[in-house]
Amino acid sequence: MTRFLNLNSARFLFFLAVVSSQMSITVHAQRSAEPKIINIVNFIRDIEPRDNNITKDVLYETVVNQIKLMKQYHLGGTFLLQYDALIDKRYQELLKTLSPDEFEIGAWWELPQPLIEKAGIRWRGKYAWDWHSDIGFSVGYTPAERQKIIDVYFADFKQIFGYYPKSIASWVIDAHSLNYMYDKYKIVASANCKDQVGTDGFTLWGGYWNQAYYPSRVNAYMPAQHAEKQLPVPVFRMLGSDPIRQYADGSTVTTLEPVYTHAGGNEEWINWFFQSFANDPSLGYNYTQTGQENSFTWNAMKKGLELQLPIIARLREQGKVRVETISQSGEWFKKTYKVTPATTVTVSKDLGDSDKKTVWYNSRFYRTNLLWGNGELRITDIHLFNETVPDKYLKDVTTINQSFFYTLPLVDGFQWGKRGQPEGFRLMMNNNGDEIPVKGGNPIFTNVNKTTARASWPVGNGSFEIDMNEKAITITAKKNPANDWFLDLYVAKGAESAFRSITGNSALYEFDGHAYRLTTAQGTIEKTTNGSLYRIRPKAQRIVLTLTDQQ
Repeated sequence: MTRFLNLNSARFLFFLAVVSSQMSITVHAQRSAEPKIINIVNFIRDIEPRDNNITKDVLYETVVNQIKLMKQYHLGGTFLLQYDALIDKRYQELLKTLSPDEFEIGAWWELPQPLIEKAGIRWRGKYAWDWHSDIGFSVGYTPAERQKIIDVYFADFKQIFGYYPKSIASWVIDAHSLNYMYDKYKIVASANCKDQVGTDGFTLWGGYWNQAYYPSRVNAYMPAQHAEKQLPVPVFRMLGSDPIRQYADGSTVTTLEPVYTHAGGNEEWINWFFQSFANDPSLGYNYTQTGQENSFTWNAMKKGLELQLPIIARLREQGKVRVETISQSGEWFKKTYKVTPATTVTVSKDLGDSDKKTVWYNSRFYRTNLLWGNGELRITDIHLFNETVPDKYLKDVTTINQSFFYTLPLVDGFQWGKRGQPEGFRLMMNNNGDEIPVKGGNPIFTNVNKTTARASWPVGNGSFEIDMNEKAITITAKKNPANDWFLDLYVAKGAESAFRSITGNSALYEFDGHAYRLTTAQGTIEKTTNGSLYRIRPKAQRIVLTLTDQQ
């Protein structure tokens, strides 16, 4: 080829170089428009009363090894200090050696004895760190006590590090505490636990699934619908949940946490998770968090972290992900979004031989989950958000080893179904008098615009197009893929749902003292006799579900 290089060839090569450069810029712009963000977060305790073998030295060496491994792969991250670790000089000296350009030091909001007593409050725990909801977490203290506790922590943190922490995370944080931390100390970002039911005494269920949201000023778990009602602190969902199994199992842990040998410590699962995270379509952006508290010890997390970090480093080098601290992600979020955005998490290819596929859609008005398996579609989850519904601990305290944060369920596949078998809306059809599930091929996930995601599902010679936008879900049959199709809402036998009755084109619900409804802007709602709660029939081959909390 070199022999035939002439002036025209040189011009052609120059043209190719320009085109290639422009293509590269275009690809980069697309990645920037839909970034994939990873936070590596390790939080630190200096007290572990549950196991005598986990000494202060074991806890400290775990953090030393975490830092060593992160530096090996040139990965920065966030270390969050529980107060007992904050006041330990060894951690102070260790963390002060970290580059502030790569690492962030923030607060882990579990409340041990030294902090409570320094705030002038009587300690009620059995141990110096007591992990029960009514003792070790802010929901166990009155709003006035919470402010005293916050003031002590922030003052001591500033005395030690010279600034106030920007990021605060915990399994659960109440709205009063978050408001106070922002209004007085201007925190930038927060994080709370993944959705789960009852695990370790914490129930968070129905919220903005993964990613981050601006909470209501009166409810730390509830996304706000309007800027004037929101706390301008993005709350990120922790732990890197499996988009399919974590929901179906509900009270188990199938996440990126490296100590779990079926998930974050399993090579096959890790490879699958990051492949989907980095390459499957996402609306707005995609987010995940990995890392581990030192209480689990280095021996338990070593394998998982050694599997995960080189993958993260490689994806970063390929330009597929960004690795940031929590506050860096929080600053980006606040610059990018004035209100909680619409986002998706999708899985086009499940783990192993499973044929399941899924899309989670979130907006500031609702969340939903579409799940395909065995050629069938099920809408397993729809929860509405209402910024006026306060969390249970805005003014009150929990007196038991439980805390509960909910939104408003229209479809709750896990709690109204069976473990591993979520129920919900089934897409059905009438086939010569028999009501059977619609069967189809593999869905294709695309973004229509900045707020609308589409799942196109081929069925027969046609398809169903499911558009999810900020306030509605629209299901449209194209080229008549199924005769006499409809949605039936099923729950497991004996399950107690929030559905109450039908009136006009609305299904009425009541949950936790709040009345709300599902309304069809197109299509009709009717009673059934086949064991489902109710049926929604299309009009002109379309169903439109209005998904805002309406009285």
